[in-house]
Amino acid sequence: MRTNKVLHSGSATSIFGFLAISFMIFLLLTNCSTKEKPFDFLIQDALVFTGENEEPQLLDIGIKDEFIVFVGKPALNKLKAKRVIEAKGLFVTPGFIDPHTHLESDLSSLEYKSNLSALKQGVTTVFVGNDGNSPLPVGRKLEQWEREGIGTNAGLFVGHGTVRRIVLGLKDKQPTEDELKEMQSLVLKSMEEGAFGLSTGLFYAPGSFAREDEVIALAQIAKEYGGIYDSHIRDESSYSIGLLASIQEAINIGEKTGIPVHISHIKALGTDVWGKSNEVIKIIEEAKKKGLVFTANQYPYLASKTSFRATVIPRWVEDGGNEAMLERFRANEHRSRLYNEIAENIRKRGGAEALVFSQTQNPGYNGISLKQFAEERNLSEPDAAVAILSEEPGIGVISYNMIEEDLINFMRKDWVVTGSDGGSGHPRKFGSFARKIGYFAMDQNWIDLSFAIHQSTAKTARVLGLEKRGEIKEGYYADIAVFDPDKFIDKATFENPHVEAEGISYVFVNGHLTINEGIYTGELKGKPLRLNQHK
Repeated sequence: MRTNKVLHSGSATSIFGFLAISFMIFLLLTNCSTKEKPFDFLIQDALVFTGENEEPQLLDIGIKDEFIVFVGKPALNKLKAKRVIEAKGLFVTPGFIDPHTHLESDLSSLEYKSNLSALKQGVTTVFVGNDGNSPLPVGRKLEQWEREGIGTNAGLFVGHGTVRRIVLGLKDKQPTEDELKEMQSLVLKSMEEGAFGLSTGLFYAPGSFAREDEVIALAQIAKEYGGIYDSHIRDESSYSIGLLASIQEAINIGEKTGIPVHISHIKALGTDVWGKSNEVIKIIEEAKKKGLVFTANQYPYLASKTSFRATVIPRWVEDGGNEAMLERFRANEHRSRLYNEIAENIRKRGGAEALVFSQTQNPGYNGISLKQFAEERNLSEPDAAVAILSEEPGIGVISYNMIEEDLINFMRKDWVVTGSDGGSGHPRKFGSFARKIGYFAMDQNWIDLSFAIHQSTAKTARVLGLEKRGEIKEGYYADIAVFDPDKFIDKATFENPHVEAEGISYVFVNGHLTINEGIYTGELKGKPLRLNQHK
């Protein structure tokens, strides 16, 4: 059983145990206010992971209003609470924090604003606006969530691609001095309204058209407000400047501005860069030794999901937007170049059989590969790519493009945190945190459980600048997950990606019981978060 492995690893010497218990008894006897005022909830006899990278302890947790007001050893004197949750045999952790999602539309919709895909994994805080694509104005979106209610806490980045699109459109051009100032003003306004930093999607148009100096000028604004630089780097593979050069570009931006750098969904994508994780790690750790604040997030799957056009279509074809792309498809002028580059991009992704359509308007395309599509229509693979994009330009694709060696190498680094990149059509939306903790830590023992929880809670809170979240600690917000260690696991698959994780018993969001004995209570007690809101 998973439970026994964790309990045996957490034994302490008797003298330290005696001293700790004696100290907690002293605190209990002297803390009259705690005993006089009953808690709203008392979680008893739980094995508690505080969020720090340390062994769990048997502790009781008292919750009053929005906050954790008591953390201590099982009390000799009975503590009073309106409701006692007997958690013997269960694990308690801070609510997990997801730094990279695509859940803005869920949070903003009547049907999905509860954010159950996250809550059923124990996730209590999510971030959106990643990959350079964000709602603007930031303040208006935060106010909407506050007014209408959301099931989890949520923060926003300001997207570089969105800012560029507003000022420059979708053209491959460089900003004039006045245009750059306009872009800076949009970033500044977003930071004033509570954005946690600048996100870029330098792999995607129109972000891909930006030069490094443009990004530096915008990142500097975010840095002045205490934000971070969150980046889908320019190339995770060998599409343009290559994986290693793209990592170096992110480092350059951090070194020239002083902004903390955070790489989204770090990976070595595609056959040309398989096995290069150690080289990436070496570059990053050398930069960290020189003083750069550098972190990354990672989802625990070997397949990615993105737009099919971004996967196979060269960026010059996207210059000017969707209609310009379709016009280039119809023209004969550059057909040979276009088809050669499409074929090469398919190769880099592991071949047409490794590209499986997902989140399609035509249900008949879901789950079939580009290879199948081409064979069924007797088309070449480049012809098939052009045909399906002409019919459905926004079609998504699951791309089987990573290897386990690289995945584990990144996962074991102390500067990597857990993220889902969660959006429709990929199991990572419903399973990333349950898979990381249930499968990789508890089942496979590829990483330590306390470390995996730290990567999903306290470490992430510090990366993002979140105050009073990410730890089981008195005075902190009561964002708490309680799960059965023998049952906590992801159930979503690539064939059926919308299945909720199992094993979550209770979830508290800002002190409110949101999941009760595995069932959603209907509470919408998440908060829209703003950087520096408590300072």
